[in-house]
Amino acid sequence: MAIATEPVQQSWGGAIAVPAQEFSLTPLSVQSGQLPQGLRGSLYRNGPGRLERQGRRVAHWFDGDGAVLAVHFAGGEATATYRYVRSAGYVAEEAADQFLYNGYGSLAPGPLWQRLNTQLKNAANTAVLALPDRVLALWEGGWPHRLDLDTLATEGIDALGQLAANEPYSAHPKRHPTTGDIFNFGLVAGANATLNLYRSGVNGNILQKQALPLNGIPLIHDFVLADRYLVFCVPPVRLNALPAVLGLKSFSDALMWQPRQGTQLIVIEADTLEVVSWGETEPWFQWHFGKGYVDEFGDIVLEVVRYPDFATNQYLKEVAQGHIQTSAAGHLWRLRINPQAGTVQEQSCLVNQSCEFPSQGGGVDIAQTPTYLAIHRPEPASPQGELFGAIARFDPHSETLTIADAGPGRYPAEPLYVAADDGGGWVLTVVYDGTEHRSEVWIYDSEQLEAPPLCRLALPSVIPPSFHGTWHPRT
Repeated sequence: MAIATEPVQQSWGGAIAVPAQEFSLTPLSVQSGQLPQGLRGSLYRNGPGRLERQGRRVAHWFDGDGAVLAVHFAGGEATATYRYVRSAGYVAEEAADQFLYNGYGSLAPGPLWQRLNTQLKNAANTAVLALPDRVLALWEGGWPHRLDLDTLATEGIDALGQLAANEPYSAHPKRHPTTGDIFNFGLVAGANATLNLYRSGVNGNILQKQALPLNGIPLIHDFVLADRYLVFCVPPVRLNALPAVLGLKSFSDALMWQPRQGTQLIVIEADTLEVVSWGETEPWFQWHFGKGYVDEFGDIVLEVVRYPDFATNQYLKEVAQGHIQTSAAGHLWRLRINPQAGTVQEQSCLVNQSCEFPSQGGGVDIAQTPTYLAIHRPEPASPQGELFGAIARFDPHSETLTIADAGPGRYPAEPLYVAADDGGGWVLTVVYDGTEHRSEVWIYDSEQLEAPPLCRLALPSVIPPSFHGTWHPRT
C-alpha cells in the first residue's frame, strides 16, 4: 500500500509563513560591493504581504493584502520603506482581525446566504504606476489606490479623473516611449464581458475611453503596446458565472479552460482606440508579455510567456499554502502578427526554460533591446516546488541567454532595468534569502549579468515575493 507523503517545504515558504512587517523610511546598509553613484530615483514593488489572519490562510496567492516597497536612491545612498496599502477592505479586516471579503480565489467565511451579499475586496497587490505626483497601487478588478511617493502613505482611491464606479483599471498599464501617454484596460463582467480601453496623459488622468464587447467572460491580465497598436491575446479561459455569482465557487475556481475556442487576437489602433482586426490562433494561456514593436514590414512583433494550458492558476493557488505540487512551465515566445488581418505570420520559442516576468531593457531600437526574466536555476539545482531562483538576460541579436544564479535558497523578484546617464544601465531585483531569512536589494551591471551583483543592500525586514515593480527617475 502506498504511503502518503507530505509535500516538501522549500526555503521560500519562510517569506510568507507570517504576515510581513512594515517599516518606515530607513537608511540601508551595504552588505557587499558599492552603490553606483549614478543610480538616482526610486524603485517601487507591490505584492501580497499578508496571507493569513487568525490561522486562516487565503486560498490563492492573488488574495493577499497589497504591501508596497519603496527604495529611494540619491547621492550614493539608499533609504527604503515598506507599507501595506490601507484599502477599505484591509482597514475593516484589521479592525475585525478576520477575513470579511471574497477575493479572486477565496470565499468569505460564513454560510452561503451570507456570502451572497459579500463584496469583493480590492487587494491593491499586483503592480505600481509611478506618476509625477503620486504612485498608484494597482489591482485587476477595481480603482487604483493613491500613495505618497516618499512615505507610501495611502491617500485614498484614485478615479484618474474619469473612472466610473463599474470601471476597473487593470494592473499592467503601458507608457508610450515617445509620447509618454499611458494605455491600460479594465474588464467589466456581465452576461458577456466588456473590455474598457483607456488612454491617459503623463499625469495619469484619463483623456480617452473606449468600450469593446467580448464573448463570454475571459481572463485578461496583460496586453502589448507596439508603437501605434495595442494587442490583446484573449486566452481560451472563460468564467462559469453562475457558481461564482451564487457564492458556490470563487472566481478562480469557476474559470474553465476551453482550448477548442483558441486564442483570440485583437489589434487596436492606439490613437483612436478602435479595432483594427480580430483574429484567432492556437490555444495557449499567458499572464505576461515582454516587448512589442512594429518591424520594417509593418508587422507587429511581440514577446509573450506562453503556457500550454491553465495549470499555472493551480500552481499560483498552491503558493499561498507554502508548498507547490503542480507543474506549470511558461516559455518565452516571439510572434509576428499582421495587424490588418490579425493573423500570426511567424512564431518561435526564444527561451525553452521555465521563466516569467519579462521586462524590457534599454535602447532606442526596441527590436535590439534585451529582455530580462525571472527564471529557474539550472537543473538539477531547481527541484519541483521551487520558485524562481535566478534572473536572466535574453539578447535578441545573438539569441543568447545569460543567467544570474542567486544561489541555493535565494529567490529574486522580477528584474527591472534602469538606464544610466552614460548609456549603460543596471538591473535591480529584490531577493529573499531563505537560508538566512532576510531580504536584500541586488544591483547588477546590465551588461555583466553573469558577474556578482555590484551591490547588495540589506532590508530591515523580510519582503514576501512580490508581483510587479517599476522605476521612477524622480527628475
